[in-house]
Amino acid sequence: MLPKKSEPIAFGFVLSGLMSCLVSGISTLRVAGLADGFATTWMGAWMLAWLIAFPVVLIAAPFARRIVHKLISE
Repeated sequence: MLPKKSEPIAFGFVLSGLMSCLVSGISTLRVAGLADGFATTWMGAWMLAWLIAFPVVLIAAPFARRIVHKLISE
């Protein structure tokens, strides 16, 4: 188990992994179709996308939280 203080980083890691997997899969399918080597191409695109998405999520999350907090009335 991870310590409680690592929750934001773990959340960002999981969220960025799931979202980059989904988006890269859809994009790869749209461009390449279900051709031979689709899974390999997708996994390569996913790893690159995740490498970029993870730090972006960590940086963008506080700004997104502030925006949502302003949009939600108490």
